[in-house]
Amino acid sequence: MARVAGVSVATVSRALRGLDRVSPQTRRRVLEVAEQLHYVASPTATSLASGRTRVVAVVAPFLTRWFFATLVSAIEKELRAHGHHVILFDLEDDTYDQRLPLTQNMLWKRVDGVISLNVPMTDDEVALIDRLGLPLVAIGSAVPGRPCVRIDDRATMRTAVEHLIDLGHRRIGYIGDVPRNVAHVETPQTRLTAFRETMEAAGLPVVEDWVLGSDWTAEAAAADSARLLCTDHRPTAIVAASDEMAIGVRESARRLDLEVPRDLSVIGIDDYVLSEVLGLTTVRQDVAEQGREASRLLLRALSDPADTSGPSDLVMPTVLVVRDSTGPAPA
Repeated sequence: MARVAGVSVATVSRALRGLDRVSPQTRRRVLEVAEQLHYVASPTATSLASGRTRVVAVVAPFLTRWFFATLVSAIEKELRAHGHHVILFDLEDDTYDQRLPLTQNMLWKRVDGVISLNVPMTDDEVALIDRLGLPLVAIGSAVPGRPCVRIDDRATMRTAVEHLIDLGHRRIGYIGDVPRNVAHVETPQTRLTAFRETMEAAGLPVVEDWVLGSDWTAEAAAADSARLLCTDHRPTAIVAASDEMAIGVRESARRLDLEVPRDLSVIGIDDYVLSEVLGLTTVRQDVAEQGREASRLLLRALSDPADTSGPSDLVMPTVLVVRDSTGPAPA
């Protein structure tokens, strides 16, 4: 193949592996010849020669939720475009409040790097990744000393609450509290704290009976909010920590013959795949772009481990999207 392309074997190797020190014209020529000759590199031989697997571990607490599935899809597409593949590690255990640990058997000699999806890493897990010499990029929950792509959860929740306050609501509830021992507690806790802080800053009371727990699914949120919404002592608006929960609250209200937003305003966070169709007001985050940015940061670390010029904390923007589920507070 090198003879047909008119270059050295080393140049062919660099061109096919996407490394630097190959001109665009030469790389294009090598790829054209490879296609003409139906050349397929042996992954095993390439791995042995380079010490690289061209595989990235994506670690998630769940893979059945829309947020994580969207991230995985974006990460896989971005890495595939650069000749890398993904191996998924679903850390979900049999119970909601626990997760499986990340182990050496999962990673050793199997992957070149790790992307964690909203997984608060334990000290032992961080030490393991350091010992294996793997670059890591976090999404959501930060890992000390590693790049992180995230949104500002406090500012995002503040935007949601202030939207309701601007509409005249003073009796505002919340759904999305989780027990402190839940494996992915950081985001739920941060959003609840921000809800309390925003209410306090506005001089509004937080009614503890209106702070509802949920496992962050629409089905659970519908059930969890039903008891509150069927009473006369209920809020005029509810902030949900995710759109899926907001959809559940809205459905619960419908079943109780409450009209949204006349009787109850509902707002979520995310801009879930069905939120536009259902007319749900939300604070949008670009989940797929977070996955792509994390992939780019990891690819940069794999290409040049000494390059520290990239951002260590990349905060992605969020924006209020007003639809039909919020309106003025009832008189």
